[in-house]
Amino acid sequence: MALIISLARVKLCSLLYFAAASLFAIVRAEDPYRFFDWNVTYGDIYPLGVRQQGILINGQFPGPDIHSVTNDNLIINVYNSLDEPFLLSWNGIQNRRNSFEDGVWGTTCPIPPGKNFTYILQVKDQIGSFYYFPSLAFHKAAGGFGGIRILSRPRIPVPFPDPAGDYTVLIGDWYKSNHTDLKAHLDGGKKLPSPDGILINGRGPNGYSLTVDQGKTYRLRISNVGLQNSLNFRIQNHKMKLVEVEGTHTLQTTYSSLDVHVGQSYSVLVTADQPGQDYYIVVSTRFTTGPDYLITTGVLHYSNSAGQVSGPPPGGPTIQIDWSLNQARSIRTNLTASGPRPNPQGSYHYGLIPLIKTFILASSAGQINDKQRYGFNSVSFIPIDTPLKVADFFKLGGFRVGSIADRPSGGGLYLDTAVLGADYRTFVEFVFQNDEDIVQSLHLDGYSFFVVGMDGGQWTTSSRDQYNLRDAVSRCTTQVYPKSWTAIHVALDNVGMWNLRSEFWARQYLGQQLYLRVYTASTSLRDEYPIPKNALLCGRASGRRTRPL
Repeated sequence: MALIISLARVKLCSLLYFAAASLFAIVRAEDPYRFFDWNVTYGDIYPLGVRQQGILINGQFPGPDIHSVTNDNLIINVYNSLDEPFLLSWNGIQNRRNSFEDGVWGTTCPIPPGKNFTYILQVKDQIGSFYYFPSLAFHKAAGGFGGIRILSRPRIPVPFPDPAGDYTVLIGDWYKSNHTDLKAHLDGGKKLPSPDGILINGRGPNGYSLTVDQGKTYRLRISNVGLQNSLNFRIQNHKMKLVEVEGTHTLQTTYSSLDVHVGQSYSVLVTADQPGQDYYIVVSTRFTTGPDYLITTGVLHYSNSAGQVSGPPPGGPTIQIDWSLNQARSIRTNLTASGPRPNPQGSYHYGLIPLIKTFILASSAGQINDKQRYGFNSVSFIPIDTPLKVADFFKLGGFRVGSIADRPSGGGLYLDTAVLGADYRTFVEFVFQNDEDIVQSLHLDGYSFFVVGMDGGQWTTSSRDQYNLRDAVSRCTTQVYPKSWTAIHVALDNVGMWNLRSEFWARQYLGQQLYLRVYTASTSLRDEYPIPKNALLCGRASGRRTRPL
């Protein structure tokens, strides 16, 4: 629910919004808008029993949920009460034609300490479960994240009955160390140790409880907002019916446990169909052993419960990769269900569209100047002094489109501002090659893509023979298993500068990211909106004007 703290601020946001809408046709007049007024502060938190400096939004850890409906306009005024620059980004929100609002360093100038910025977002043609998070420095290790849900419009059919309750469940690994210490560790060229625990909605072992009524069905929107670990989610003696993945209604397959890789979001239906007592909610790390294996529990509490949880929590998969791979392949699009529009999701026949280009991105890891770095295709990303999208708008230079090759060269790791170029309205393929011994999770801002294939070994053109070109799930974050590849197909229908990154946050911070510049020569508002009138300007853009009134 939107929190309206200050009427004056809301009126200011309203004026800003309506000016943008009327002058530049950013939104359609009939689309509703929702106001959020957020104050970002430090605060003491104790999720694993020791005091830490957390990042709170309106005093909350995790931050407040954003509830919205397809095509809503979200006016989010963020006041930065921290002592350092701050940005929020919107994992899975496509910000169509408007990458200026994406909230990452390559698109948006940071909010200075003591200042505010009003994001003007539209959840255009989207439904589903997502989350927001702080994108700068290592703030994500301190909180500042929260859930985003986009409901279908009233007349759009949803392929399951309304649940008795709809809950956000944010899971993630967690360090006891402050985010500043973790950042200093990385800045010193070192790898981070393993996390200390797992949180469920900001709480440690046995700290989270969900009350249900016997016989009723509930929707859980599960997002892995952690820093590196794939997590397995399960509820003792209960099955989970998967219904939605990052904006796509899926075939309603039933699972006893679900792998949620870092950065991913899933919606499941859980029916309270067991005897009235308490049951464990369990979250544990995947592909870890010994002291690196982490587990935490919460409680599913029946309102008519006759007893507390007892005994050990139920076990789950640990290091089995084939188990996870087979589960991933079983997650497919429900072709007959509606998405954000009334037409069936299967009416878009992506498998019949010819590919214009293939990008092959191989993960890279190594030392540069005796410090640990990561990258794609041997390029470890370093930012320039001005966000790339802002520099591009004002034609300031400072970066080169094509500074990263579209396939690996096998050379040594080096530093550069990695920008891939691609043309608007083309249909392309990305192949993510992972030659390392860890599971990786990769995310693309601004888009939803079809995960057409994944398998072990090296990708070749003959790997296309096993692609799913009919009902592959469409999502924005995908895993790549060890010594394996994952292939995605994506229609580049969203002009802008879009971040493609590792969701393993230390790797992202140390260079495993790039920007995809989707370009058109058109200046039509149908293709891309101009820079927001209220955009913050920094670096070499300081002192310039966004555009005249």
